Amino acid sequence: MAVNFLARDVSDLCLGKPPLRSLSAAATVADALAVLKSSDESFISVWLCCEHEKEKEQCRCVGKVCMVDVICYLCKEDNLLSPSSALNQPLSVILPKDCSLVVHLEPSSSLLEAIDLILQGAQNLVVPILPTKRIGVSRRKQHLKTSSTINSHNGREYCWLTQEDVIRFLLGSIGVFTPLPALSLDSLGIISSDVLAIDYFSPASLAVGVISKSLTQQTSVAILDSDGTFIGEISPVTLACCDETVAAAIATLSAGDLMAYIDCGGPPEDLVRVVKARLKEKNLEKMLQEFTILSSCESLHSAFSSSSDEESPTRTLARSGRYSRSSSYSARMVRKAEAIVCHPKSSLIAVMIQAIAHRVNYLWVIEDDCSLVGIVTFSNMLKVFREHLETM
Repeated sequence: MAVNFLARDVSDLCLGKPPLRSLSAAATVADALAVLKSSDESFISVWLCCEHEKEKEQCRCVGKVCMVDVICYLCKEDNLLSPSSALNQPLSVILPKDCSLVVHLEPSSSLLEAIDLILQGAQNLVVPILPTKRIGVSRRKQHLKTSSTINSHNGREYCWLTQEDVIRFLLGSIGVFTPLPALSLDSLGIISSDVLAIDYFSPASLAVGVISKSLTQQTSVAILDSDGTFIGEISPVTLACCDETVAAAIATLSAGDLMAYIDCGGPPEDLVRVVKARLKEKNLEKMLQEFTILSSCESLHSAFSSSSDEESPTRTLARSGRYSRSSSYSARMVRKAEAIVCHPKSSLIAVMIQAIAHRVNYLWVIEDDCSLVGIVTFSNMLKVFREHLETM
């Protein structure tokens, strides 16, 4: 059984995955924002196509962008003053500088090769989708031709292969790794104490750097009180469910208040009033006007310009844009801002199941008194599985 497992290639993990929606590296931040707000996907792949030998064109994925990239970019001081100018900048300004985060891989590559690349820092593996004959494929191709984004490169379609995909696959073959799955996190030594954290009362603007870093690491930012007690998190997964206007909240609220503001239930009315008042104090009302124009959303404008706070439909702010083309959330499932936690004595398999069930790449590890021990990530888990495979 172990031999069969080791012989698997990455094409087995790509079955049924949809083709990537893509943008050209020549696009602007505004182009990326428009696609993200109209797409069902959290990330958009970015491609660079270069002509060679006049007849051939080589295309390569050079990165990926999500709403969090746009939000963090807009939170910069100069960009807050003029969001429209910032959004007209080339997409390269928000692309991660580390090209190793996205790596191309052939379908025939081994599962072990994929795991090794992830452990070396690759966030996503770009794998060509093997051609298949199935009902409806011609209709899908016709749809792709009329799409505003690029989905085919040199006649080939590609998909993402993520850490979650690999963990799901390993979970399906968990019997190969006995007794590893039953061991606790602390006995395996995979709890990392190197966490990204911020104090509950600190300005949320101070968290922009660590939010961006957590996106790269596929983790999150812990919110702690003065005693180190774990209160919650500011998660890129949750932020990705917002739109660009949340930059106004980040510029004005504390880290703790931001955590409540981005909950998928919509921002509390009192927090929206606070954001409105503090933006006026900072002379950032022009930013709101520009966001109103960019979002083409009457309810967003009224949320900030109403003469009466009670009269203002405040909860429309976080619901504008991507999740609210009609001032309401999409029917898509959105994870709440509640942090997912486990105990140091939790078993590896229990933590794997818990993470997959909540669609996160990590779990916070806390003691019974809610003090933060550290974090366990899919990368930590893959490392112990990889070490176990070397002994098979």
